[in-house]
Amino acid sequence: MTYAIRAEGLVKRYGDKVALDGVDLEVPAGRVVGVLGPNGAGKTTTVRILATLLRPDAGQATVGGHNVVGDPVRVRSLIGLTGQYASVDETLSGVENLVLIGQLLNLSRRQARQRAAELLERFELTDAATRPIATFSGGMRRRLDLAASLVGRPQVLFLDEPTTGLDPHTRNELWEVVRGLVADGATVLLTTQYLEEADQLADRITVIDQGRVVAEGRPGELKRRIGGQILHVRPSVPADGEAVARILIELTGQIPERDANTGRLTVPAVDPMLISSLVRRLDAAGLMTEELGLRLPSLDEVFLALTRQNDFALLPVPAAPYGDMSAGEGRQLEKFSEDEGLQESAEGGMAGGKERLRVHVHEMGGQSAVGHIGLGRVGHP
Repeated sequence: MTYAIRAEGLVKRYGDKVALDGVDLEVPAGRVVGVLGPNGAGKTTTVRILATLLRPDAGQATVGGHNVVGDPVRVRSLIGLTGQYASVDETLSGVENLVLIGQLLNLSRRQARQRAAELLERFELTDAATRPIATFSGGMRRRLDLAASLVGRPQVLFLDEPTTGLDPHTRNELWEVVRGLVADGATVLLTTQYLEEADQLADRITVIDQGRVVAEGRPGELKRRIGGQILHVRPSVPADGEAVARILIELTGQIPERDANTGRLTVPAVDPMLISSLVRRLDAAGLMTEELGLRLPSLDEVFLALTRQNDFALLPVPAAPYGDMSAGEGRQLEKFSEDEGLQESAEGGMAGGKERLRVHVHEMGGQSAVGHIGLGRVGHP
């Protein structure tokens, strides 16, 4: 397989802060690889090193077979970069911005104007071509910014959170543009915090947290790595939610997550017979459901599981199953689960360790309040 981008052991420090701590990355030619991570994870630092804007303190990287430190001029001739914020000149028109960039890339004025016209048409900006950028909407600016990165017909395109701040409609339009670029043979490295964006566009995903790669694979592979399928059930009668939750706890030994808006209950489905057992129990109890099924974890759930920034991630759970409490009284339940057997599967998995579930259940004014469940490693403060 031919790789358009390869990075091995990238390290970058800013004083005492380690921004990158041995990042490895491979991007096959003609594919989209998504880089996910929370704020400060090292995504933009990685892109800036690959785009020759930063020198790594250790490690090496190549783009198109050329070393980003040893041959930066050649690398720059192969790449295009769209940063997190529009970088076009607001005092110029759309066409003037693109012509200027073309001439900076050593195109003749005629070639630059021809290329500008092609890109303005491709990004549906022809009607606004002569207007100052200051009059453009946010979506129009992002499209022009992406067009500007394509003036030199790059083989490799770096998109650093390209749809930040865009509305869903404009975001979908930009996704179609990216798909078209890949269909034309471009290689795209996409950093994003939108999980749906990575799911829609990326052939493979690399998850970075605290300067390190914590997971890598196809979206479906990453979803399977955090524990198989998820059972979801939504009672026909919202008031039946607590009864359904009790049944799920009895069948799985786990507290289901409850969506306060829809009433949907979800719980990991380890036992392949869980859904049939649940159907029998619901039928016996006379409980009807609007939806009932199994699905893979969402990419949001994968992201949260792989980038445990906080000791406890709060999830809403029903309070009622834990017994009655007097008004104004609070009870804290702690459930410890020592699971040393979270070994990696054939596709990899989460590291083993002791997990701690802490549940807060409160009752105020005679009304049961929704509790919260927190998941964290035993031994953490």
